[in-house]
Amino acid sequence: MRLTRPLALVAVAGAGLILSGCGIERSSVVVTRAPGSYAAPSHGVPAAAPAPPGGSYRVQKGDTLYSIAFRNKVDFRQLADWNGIASPYTIWPGQDLRLSPPDTAKHAPAVAAVPPPSHTAPPPPPSTTAPPSTPQPGFQPVATADALPPVVPAPATTTNTPVVVAGKPAESVVPPPQPAAPPAMPPAPVENPAAATPIVANGATRTAGGIVWRWPADGSLIKRFSSGDAIPGIEVAGKSGDPIRAAADGVVVYSGNGLVGYGELVIIKHSDSFLSAYGHNRKRLVKEGEKVKAGQLIAEMGSSGATRDELQFQIRRDGNPVDPLQYLPPQK
Repeated sequence: MRLTRPLALVAVAGAGLILSGCGIERSSVVVTRAPGSYAAPSHGVPAAAPAPPGGSYRVQKGDTLYSIAFRNKVDFRQLADWNGIASPYTIWPGQDLRLSPPDTAKHAPAVAAVPPPSHTAPPPPPSTTAPPSTPQPGFQPVATADALPPVVPAPATTTNTPVVVAGKPAESVVPPPQPAAPPAMPPAPVENPAAATPIVANGATRTAGGIVWRWPADGSLIKRFSSGDAIPGIEVAGKSGDPIRAAADGVVVYSGNGLVGYGELVIIKHSDSFLSAYGHNRKRLVKEGEKVKAGQLIAEMGSSGATRDELQFQIRRDGNPVDPLQYLPPQK
């Protein structure tokens, strides 16, 4: 009996050591994730593009597809794609345009139901002689497949841009329609007429985004860009009648006063990605479809839609407002 008690104490102590060792081992166990469940950490992920505004817009007389896209801060190419509108982007008053992509879930093709298996006799056993192998279309080896011609991207154009204004008769649209070419000949490109206003090409320039930019007015900067503004851009002071000039080569895609808060407004397309806008003018001197050169007079400064004489200037890249000071040359 006396020997049994020491043996019991030794057993208890041994069990404690075993349990403590197990506890240490548990604390160093590494959990291995199942294949495919590991998510790599993200470093420098670019911000997502702004969500489309949604809803719809009813076209008014004097609108262009570019001005509607500008009003709603979307890329004109997206707006055209959402509404199935091809170049030259013809629209008409009263037309409703969607401001977001179509709901693909509602228009997904129906999937044919698979009929239940019928209780028929089992198929005959397969033949021991293999049928002659015939090549399957689309599955030939790469070495024998016909080589496709290289895809050449279409260059951006700023001088061959037809502009259609809603509510204007066809004969007043700039440029006029070209006569139909013979079927064997490719159609002649549309050449936009040049604006007749004077060009002042002096002053500093800066190349950014593939565009050569210059200041659109000579006044002092009185307001900087803020992306949270309802009308995001910069403001340049001056006096009524001061010249407003194109900040870069391009084509006038809107000239009107139909956008609330901008007054007399001119919008110029410089490439498929870049637009610039000039607001609060006293008088517009160019019309839709005319091509302009950097430094060319396009308007006179004024206070339309504002409380003082100023230029409200914007640059849009792919439909999104950007800081013009990142593109314009430094002011002296």
